[in-house]
Amino acid sequence: MPKIVVIGGGWAGVAAAVAAAKLGAEVELAERTDLLLGSGLAGGVMRSNGRWTAAEELIAMGGGDVVKLSDQVCRHRDIEFPGHKHASLYDVTRIEPAVRRLLEDYDVKVHFGVRGRDVELAGDRITRVYLDDGDALQGDAFVDATGTAGGEVNCAKHGNGCVQCIYRCPAFGDRISIVARAGVREKAVRRAGGAGLFSGSCMLHKDSLAPDIADKLNTAGVAIVPIPPHLRPSRPWAQISCRHYARRQFAENLIVLDTGHAKLMSPFFPVDTLRQIPGFEEAVYCDPCAGGRGNSVRFLALAPRQNTMKVAGVANLFCGGEKAGPLAGHTEAIVTGTLAGHNAVRHALGRELLEFPRQLACGEAIAWVGEQAEGEAGIQKKYSFAGAVLFSHLQQEGLYTTDRGEVRRRVRAAGMENILAQKP
Repeated sequence: MPKIVVIGGGWAGVAAAVAAAKLGAEVELAERTDLLLGSGLAGGVMRSNGRWTAAEELIAMGGGDVVKLSDQVCRHRDIEFPGHKHASLYDVTRIEPAVRRLLEDYDVKVHFGVRGRDVELAGDRITRVYLDDGDALQGDAFVDATGTAGGEVNCAKHGNGCVQCIYRCPAFGDRISIVARAGVREKAVRRAGGAGLFSGSCMLHKDSLAPDIADKLNTAGVAIVPIPPHLRPSRPWAQISCRHYARRQFAENLIVLDTGHAKLMSPFFPVDTLRQIPGFEEAVYCDPCAGGRGNSVRFLALAPRQNTMKVAGVANLFCGGEKAGPLAGHTEAIVTGTLAGHNAVRHALGRELLEFPRQLACGEAIAWVGEQAEGEAGIQKKYSFAGAVLFSHLQQEGLYTTDRGEVRRRVRAAGMENILAQKP
């Protein structure tokens, strides 16, 4: 039985652990904080636009356990807001315990409150990862799902300082990259004023909003409140990671989604200005706590990787999530994390690594974004199944569909039906 070690318990790390365990591997996962999912604890948006296609492809390929779990804790389905159709909103207050149970069902051993501090190398292979607590995890293959956000020094240098976001670096320590510890050079997205990009949204306590707005969120899932022209601040849209939100409607309105909390679709918004808008007179941020000033800074540590999610230069190291390139979103992390975990097992067994074929949206996204990120211009762009240049590209290639039967036919024609559930 191969031993797979996953470092980082966000959506990508969880998906990698499930994918590896599904093939019978012994899996251990180390998570820096005391909760799984990372930015997924403040996210909540699934299945919007091309994410629907990608999610259904993953299910048809036999790797949809995590997607199905998010569906089970949805608060709202098939909602629309500017630029987004047929979105699902999972409950951020319920998702983490559900994910823990899923890992328990797959016998994944989780180490909480520890980071992968360093690695031991034998030639071009990692033999073990040393943790904060002095323990060491040995493995046949490893997955780096540590993300690209933070820590405090980076947010101070490239953003507006630590704003007490969901990553909680002051409490649990800064992110440590396994890719970097293995000696592989990483890239950062550049922008005017520094490196990285702000997270694209923040959360308000729903009970701090006017009852009519809270009621609309609870019933419809979305509330759109016009911002009086004289209160519209200068918005840093060029600095946010989710470029599909960089449109006029988001500059002229407060667009709020119900994910259990009230998800404000803005990277940050000055509290004094926010409280002048009718219905938000008593609004309180819950993540980031200093959401009136800033948000976490992401895309600071992108790994060079192949379309199999193997990291270039290390024989048995794979990556998923934002570590795998300038892909923004939960579905994107789940897709890349699933492939990373699956191929970690294939590598440990000496089998040929799997690529998602480019006649599928998942495969085209991984390959095309990888190609784009090779150039200086391409790496400055942000990619998502839900919008911006990647969604447009998938539409042009005829890969976006909301026909479940059509997705299954494409997966079957590509020879990928249930492939992720079959032991290699």
